Amino acid sequence: MEAYETLKQLVAAAEEDIRKAEGGNKAAGTRARKQMQDIKAASQAVRVAILELRGDK
Repeated sequence: MEAYETLKQLVAAAEEDIRKAEGGNKAAGTRARKQMQDIKAASQAVRVAILELRGDK
């Protein structure tokens, strides 16, 4: 499922900025928050794809 692969890539890409944000880097915190919004949207895409596989909408 392509949507799930995208989600995994987004999570992996956010890891470094999240670690930097934990250390107090404000710019990394801003990037991490943006990435979390992208992850949220990708998660929704996975949910929709699963429902389509099931036949529900």
